[in-house]
Amino acid sequence: MMANALVRCGYFALAATARRSVLLLGLLVACSYAAPAGAQAIISNGGIALGVDSLGQLNVPDGTGGVFLTPTNSGSVGLYSFALDADATSPGCLCEGFGISANGVSGFADNAAGTAGLTSVSFGSTASTATAVAELSSLTGFTVTQFYHPSASPDLFIDEVTLTYGTGSAVSDLRYNRTMDWDIPPTTFDEFVTLQGWPATALLNSGDDGFQSPDPLVASDIFCGGVANANFTDAGPCDHGARFTFGFGGLAAGGTKSFSIFYGASLSEAAALTALGTVGAEVYSLGQCHTGVVIGCDATVGTPSTFIFGFAGVGGTALPPPDPPVSSAVPEPSSLILMGSGLLAAVRYRRRQSSK
Repeated sequence: MMANALVRCGYFALAATARRSVLLLGLLVACSYAAPAGAQAIISNGGIALGVDSLGQLNVPDGTGGVFLTPTNSGSVGLYSFALDADATSPGCLCEGFGISANGVSGFADNAAGTAGLTSVSFGSTASTATAVAELSSLTGFTVTQFYHPSASPDLFIDEVTLTYGTGSAVSDLRYNRTMDWDIPPTTFDEFVTLQGWPATALLNSGDDGFQSPDPLVASDIFCGGVANANFTDAGPCDHGARFTFGFGGLAAGGTKSFSIFYGASLSEAAALTALGTVGAEVYSLGQCHTGVVIGCDATVGTPSTFIFGFAGVGGTALPPPDPPVSSAVPEPSSLILMGSGLLAAVRYRRRQSSK
């Protein structure tokens, strides 16, 4: 089984080399890494599914934990849409991951760009939740807990991230990075990408190079029409993604820092923004298929699906929540007649009582 996995991973490595040769070494290293049995999960809310790996990064083999989704464009599950029966992060390369750092040392996990400097503490899951706890190997007591579960919007999963330093001294320059390569169906490897959220106070740098290592000590690159450290809309079409590095300053001994990440998909851009507003997202990226290549693909309106990657609790301005539904119900004519009859009867009764 391991040999077959290495052959399959070698295939993806060679395919990815044609796009970015720098990925080859990272892919081979990542593919030779075997997670402990049961330390992966595919979780679902019925509309969206995530494949969560042992350290908290996304992208696991389809069939993990006995859950078979059979995406039409991949043999793995990262961010899967039931509406499209396709995945948006695993085709071509398993390019999605995170990194943490403090005191100038870092660790990161990405099943394509490589995993280094992190140690798994625990992993647990249910059908709709997963919790991964990892420790920075060179800084004992500095842990990251990532709790994935359904959010207030049916279009989004939330990853509640908690950074903790549990020893007797403070740490400085606390950072977190999240990086992904968008592969938006049905034009996988050819998408439009939007990035918004500047100038959130915790956002240190950003770009559209989803093939980079998620090491937070490395500055974000631009790859294909994106703009470094700035907002941009519908860059592309190209094979690119989104990369965000956040800085949270120092952390006292025993202190924690928490924020949220969102993954999901909606049937249009308007619906995606509504979902982000529902959860109070401040920084986000949208991925949409290449307009005009496949019937129905329109990056302007975000059909047939707009994939979502967002953050809250990072010092930005939250998207406005959707307006509450307004009742447009109008009483039926029969109801009005009954109401009028009742009022007339009441008036007649009062008159009779007055005449007595």
